[in-house]
Amino acid sequence: MRSEICRRLGIEFPIFAFSHCRDVVAAVSKAGGFGVLGALTFTPEELETELAWIDKHVDGKPYGVDLVIPKKYVGREQGDLSKEALEAMVPQEIRDFLDGLLEAHEVPKLSDSDAAFVDSLLGWSASSGRAHLEVAMRHPIKLVVNALGPPPPDVIAPAHEAGVLVGALCGSVKHAVAQKEAGVDIIIASGTEAGGHTGEITSLVLTPQVVDAVAPTPVLTAGGIGSGRQMAAAMCMGAQGVWTGSIWLTTTESEDPPVIIEKLLAATSHDTLRSRCLTGKPARQLKTDYTMAWESEDAPKTLPMPLQFMAVADANNRIYKHSLTQHPTAGDLAGIAVGQVVGMMNKRRPAREIVRSFVDEYIETLEARHEELHAVLGE
Repeated sequence: MRSEICRRLGIEFPIFAFSHCRDVVAAVSKAGGFGVLGALTFTPEELETELAWIDKHVDGKPYGVDLVIPKKYVGREQGDLSKEALEAMVPQEIRDFLDGLLEAHEVPKLSDSDAAFVDSLLGWSASSGRAHLEVAMRHPIKLVVNALGPPPPDVIAPAHEAGVLVGALCGSVKHAVAQKEAGVDIIIASGTEAGGHTGEITSLVLTPQVVDAVAPTPVLTAGGIGSGRQMAAAMCMGAQGVWTGSIWLTTTESEDPPVIIEKLLAATSHDTLRSRCLTGKPARQLKTDYTMAWESEDAPKTLPMPLQFMAVADANNRIYKHSLTQHPTAGDLAGIAVGQVVGMMNKRRPAREIVRSFVDEYIETLEARHEELHAVLGE
């Protein structure tokens, strides 16, 4: 279990936990894994607060930060368009569709005094991602990861100069090779089972192909990883560890609202779908009345990043706001990015307990296979 990546990062177990919740990040790192804070939902000022908190509560254990600097999005060639210019590109058809959907579920509009849960632009741009990186590099992080394509040279260079490793997610061998050529230190092979942005290839097929294509660069398997047995399978295929996200959504440390937690605990692996309705790029998320409405024949065509997220931001804020107040039908629309491993997430557990269960089951699985092999060989 203690692969080369453990030595390089100074961790006990190669279990990487992506989360937007600082409590989860700290808990996993303190348990011997490696917590990674998703920066996307924070402003630079908020990210500074979150990382300062982690620094104080992680007991000196290593952790990382996940950024989003997309390779392709509207406005990139122009050096990032203003929020106002981008919002002007959102067609009225989508606004009308969303207003009709929320009116049908009797979800009220937000008042002027209501605080937005997310900004319409978030971090879906190179300038926002670099702002997050600037904040992150002021803290003792050990790894910075880019979620949508190879990190640009001006991201990789300062990280390496500071002794920080760079990782990136991929959904195909082509993308994995491009990341290696860009200078990425750790490649995360993300199967279609994963939550959030994914490709179309399963992790069982993708992992060995990526391992062979980028060797000796270390590879982590992502997508469908929620137990020690699955971790053992990934490492038997050549991965040096696992990248996990969904499994931490229902931990006792999770800050997600009760309506989301209850849905996740009740969901099966059939209750997710890949859709462009969240960001404009394919992202696996929980099936809800909202996501299924985008699958209907009368739904408008989704927009490219970042326009799609900007188009749905107000609707998402309305759904979230009124879900918190136990609105009778807003909860039917409420959802979250989650992978097919949601079918294994049927009770709340502390993050430390999940790390320990991964380790124990990993060991038990390999010992059992070892005994079976000896029996087959007659030794």
